[in-house]
Amino acid sequence: MPDPKSTVTEFLAALERLDIDAALDLVADDVVYQNVPLPPARGRAAVEKQLRWMGRYFTGFEVRVRHLAVDGSVVLSERTDVLRSGSWEAAFWVCGTFEVRDDRIVLWRDYFDWATFLAAGARGAGNVVAAQVGALLAKARGNGKTG
Repeated sequence: MPDPKSTVTEFLAALERLDIDAALDLVADDVVYQNVPLPPARGRAAVEKQLRWMGRYFTGFEVRVRHLAVDGSVVLSERTDVLRSGSWEAAFWVCGTFEVRDDRIVLWRDYFDWATFLAAGARGAGNVVAAQVGALLAKARGNGKTG
């Protein structure tokens, strides 16, 4: 018996590992993926292109699931996604809808607030700058010491 919840949790776990091939094994050939309000990616090749881009530019991805609700073949997720690139990190709220058919995801639609996403990215950039300035100041204080 197909288990849509397991398919979705497996898919999200593969994304966390940045294992694009494993994630793609869980999508149907006619999958539709959309970050609302951006245009949808239609078909496995289009989704693969977006996921490979993510794997190329981000060094980490984490999914903090708050709630999963299942109604037949539909799985709704409320979660916090965390994107990482080096020491930069952005955590933002996401609500996702997944439709599963024959153990494959046929629809993946995520909704998030763009202002929150942009603020998280700016906060992440600020943290990187603050850490670099702190390291420079610590180094400068260390060079000023006499032995």
